[in-house]
Amino acid sequence: MRHLMIAALCAGALVADSQAAEARGCITGAIIGGIAGHAVHHGIAGAAAGCAAGSGASHYYRAHKSRSALQRDQRAVTPSVAQ
Repeated sequence: MRHLMIAALCAGALVADSQAAEARGCITGAIIGGIAGHAVHHGIAGAAAGCAAGSGASHYYRAHKSRSALQRDQRAVTPSVAQ
């Protein structure tokens, strides 16, 4: 249990670091996957799968966020045409 707490604190420090912004999805997913995997005695496999899923979800979120911002900017610039 002590090792799990140390790992969670180290991962939290990495997430808080601004340099680790690209790995945030992987680290968060690995923590959740490791805890879930630990419950069924497959902690390493759970952490690896969680990292992959977290990276994919983070990439999807960033892409969606940038598309939404682009659409919002285009609506603000485009004048509406009166009919």
